[in-house]
Amino acid sequence: MLTQARKMFYRARGYYAGQLNGEPFRLDPYHSKFWRKASEGRWEPETFGVLDQYLSPDSDYLDIGAWIGPTVLYGARKARHVWCFEPDPTAYRHLAWNLDLNGIDNVSAFGVALSDRFGVARMASVRGEPGDSTSSLLHDGAHGSDALTIAWSQFEAASDLTKVSLVKVDIEGAEFMVLPSLLPWLQKQRPALYLSLHSPLLGEDKAFHYTESLLDSLSFYSNAMDEKGRPLDLQALLQPDALKRYHTVLLSR
Repeated sequence: MLTQARKMFYRARGYYAGQLNGEPFRLDPYHSKFWRKASEGRWEPETFGVLDQYLSPDSDYLDIGAWIGPTVLYGARKARHVWCFEPDPTAYRHLAWNLDLNGIDNVSAFGVALSDRFGVARMASVRGEPGDSTSSLLHDGAHGSDALTIAWSQFEAASDLTKVSLVKVDIEGAEFMVLPSLLPWLQKQRPALYLSLHSPLLGEDKAFHYTESLLDSLSFYSNAMDEKGRPLDLQALLQPDALKRYHTVLLSR
């Protein structure tokens, strides 16, 4: 009863008053459970540490897989400009709402998916709930929705990305399809890359090959750390047990 009453209060007021790594924000009331967890420092504190380390008022941030915006909102307070992509229409509506609630005007948010071509693709979440944090182009269930896709080359040609110091990629397995198209730009500019790997979603027959290929293509980065900031041997991620788990890696010069 108390939890339901709180939800009703937040929705009547129009926002949840929370914080992200100590920064106060007005946040959409429909995700109050998540925002409470984040406000208490129980959601990915290491991710905020990476944002603190690599973002500054004279640098830009590229967030691929923005969801409802926790990293975008915080990144907007740290960086000069934020570019972000969130193709799930439900999540994107809440992302736009959160930006509006806080009067943030240094974010370019796109409700499209980066892919290897322009077109339309079907996407759905692993859990079947629209707008949850597991929506991916790997899934096309009946509960999903159509997403507009654009090629990285199209976005890069139309944008000034010379100040991007950090790229975050968390797209529920689609990284194996999307990241190869970014490789020439990544190799030229060398921003730090904060990458979530979802090898288990590929199935046992594909996980090793696709993960090995992706990691080999990123070998021009000289430093690799795990989500706790510890030095990481990327080859360890190809072990059978490792391929059954999700991992986040930080690659930098």
